[in-house]
Amino acid sequence: MFEFFVPAQARVPVAHSHETFDETVYGLSGVLTWMLDDRQVRVGPGDVLFIPRGHVHHFANLDAEGARELSVITPGRLGPEYFHEIAEVVNAGGPPNVERIMEVMRRHGLRPVLPAT
Repeated sequence: MFEFFVPAQARVPVAHSHETFDETVYGLSGVLTWMLDDRQVRVGPGDVLFIPRGHVHHFANLDAEGARELSVITPGRLGPEYFHEIAEVVNAGGPPNVERIMEVMRRHGLRPVLPAT
């Protein structure tokens, strides 16, 4: 289980799926706009989104205020090491290095999916 904050106008850089776990997202404050497969879902306070393993998803905060959400991973196969490694890449300065982000994701059971060109 982890809580996360997404600043206004921020988006996750890489759509992905999980190979070995499901994710349930609970909206706490603000609103995130999720893409789950080909469906757009807005998750705000009190809303819940279930993401089955193998389904491609990503999110963005399209609103003017930050958003806080809680994710529950079942079974608990995504640990703190993933978040430490991702933080190192994201906080390295400049735009996020998408290739390095995808390397970290793959090591921790996430399957990055780049948009079709």
